[in-house]
Amino acid sequence: MLSKRLDIISPSCTIGISTKVKNMRQSGIDVISLSIGEPDFNVPRKAIDCGINSLNENCTKYDLVPGLTILREEICKKLLEENNCKYSIDEIVLASGAKDAITNALLAVTDPGDEVLIPKPYWVSYWEMTKLVNAVPVAIETNKKNDFKLTADLLEKYINPKTKLLLLNNPSNPTGSVYTKEELREIVDVCIEKNIYILADEIYERICYNDEFISIASLGDDVKDITITVNGFAKSAAMTGLRLGYTASNKEIAKGMSAIQGHLVSHPSLTAQYIGYGALKYCKDDIDNMVETYKHRRDLITTKLDEMKYVNYVYPNGAFYVFIDLSQVAKKYKYNESFSVEFCDEFLSKYNVAIVPGQAFGIDEYVRISYACSEEEFIEGLNRLEKFILEIMDTNN
Repeated sequence: MLSKRLDIISPSCTIGISTKVKNMRQSGIDVISLSIGEPDFNVPRKAIDCGINSLNENCTKYDLVPGLTILREEICKKLLEENNCKYSIDEIVLASGAKDAITNALLAVTDPGDEVLIPKPYWVSYWEMTKLVNAVPVAIETNKKNDFKLTADLLEKYINPKTKLLLLNNPSNPTGSVYTKEELREIVDVCIEKNIYILADEIYERICYNDEFISIASLGDDVKDITITVNGFAKSAAMTGLRLGYTASNKEIAKGMSAIQGHLVSHPSLTAQYIGYGALKYCKDDIDNMVETYKHRRDLITTKLDEMKYVNYVYPNGAFYVFIDLSQVAKKYKYNESFSVEFCDEFLSKYNVAIVPGQAFGIDEYVRISYACSEEEFIEGLNRLEKFILEIMDTNN
């Protein structure tokens, strides 16, 4: 009697692992979690104060569906000053998290049967979101030699008359790879020529360790017109539980997304929006300090990985993850169906450390670890990982 839609989707792997960790901790087990993409910082104080002030002023009634005017104005200012993208407030739509923003975008531009191109490895929810809106996800097989980044030549091979949209995550979750301006230019030229939309998920754009982050929509008015930029506050301002994201697109797409949202959720929580406003307006230094901390952790964790046997990894230039190649270990490890799932399950049960199997991102011989946690936690977690790997390799030699 339930919807057939439930038969085609899988639960979120990362949320499942997070739930398992919480249950273990409630049972008194001391678990190190290097799994979830959640900053270990608090929301900046000045941002919180904006939310508190809004409640004190009884700002709790219905407001505009696309979001608070002052917040959309601040987002336009941010996009212009930081991303070199000029938008008006009627091209900005706030949503209840970046997930909601992506779903609104997919609903607005795809029809049942349209194909959405998703480079592998991909964030766990892209695949399921696409199926939920009755579009067809198509995985693009990228190459480790290029840090799993999409190229224009590769993209062209996957485009056909059913192709409607390319979903591009930059910086990438799970690899931490960041595209250069030249790499993006070649990709968008193909999209313009083939008349397909680009959904640019730039949720990690503030957590970028390169000299300059390039927003896809900044590459020209013709690119901006076919691009739906998705961003939010969860990663940069540690507002994960407050659920606030947004899109920037042309007016026609924005109007369509606003119409959809008007029926589904009306608008995001006003309190969250006021906190997001405060984060943008008053908390740049707080965000910059978080990024410096992540960069320091990145340097520590990659140094440790360089010393470990039997592993390789994609060097992260953004986000707060490392995608670790365990293909040497997979050759020795005895598993039934999925190397990464069974490896991560055994690692959690034996060593009380949670990491994410690469299968969740479409590549089974990898695992993802997050360094959005204390230095002590990820160093100890890596020490246990090294011990587990050596145990496997020694046992099977």
